[in-house]
Amino acid sequence: MINECLLEQTGAKRVFLEKNQIIFKEGETARYYYQIVTGAVKMNNFNDEGKEFIQGIFVDGNSFGEPPLLINDNYPANAAALIPTTVLQLTKERFLNLLFQNPKVHLDLTTTLAKRLYFKTIMASEISSQDPEHRIIKLIDHFKLKISKVPQDLMYKVDITRQQIADLTGLRVETVIRAIKSLEKKGEITIKDHKVFR
Repeated sequence: MINECLLEQTGAKRVFLEKNQIIFKEGETARYYYQIVTGAVKMNNFNDEGKEFIQGIFVDGNSFGEPPLLINDNYPANAAALIPTTVLQLTKERFLNLLFQNPKVHLDLTTTLAKRLYFKTIMASEISSQDPEHRIIKLIDHFKLKISKVPQDLMYKVDITRQQIADLTGLRVETVIRAIKSLEKKGEITIKDHKVFR
């Protein structure tokens, strides 16, 4: 999102993360701006029974965890590397100075945060009122059209797991598996070598 050279010129450091390594925990004070160079990061929460709910999955070029940084609050979720990942980490003070000195970067960040808020609003509506198949299709279409930017008429390989689909939609993984089989029978998706395509 923000040019990597600009971040490094501002003082960002490259941090290498192992798979499953925790970046920050829910309740911790936000101190850094994070942007992924390569890899993937998930932000999540756990309910009282220990069920994971994934707030978001972020990949190459994405930033994550900015809202509490901007409003001087604690993180509302955990963040961990899904795979070996490299991030650029910039202190809060330097990040805020970067935004003040670069209105275009500031506007781009605002646009990104607005898109995330839009997605959260849509998914909140889906989770509260729609059947599992509808939720899954809506999520897959979001990843296809908005994240991966694959045109509607082209086939898209779903890179998130059935467990991650469950965690993103508030469903049980067994429900996701049944719904995916049903969607395949209806011709809404295709399954090849255990991979989902739409």
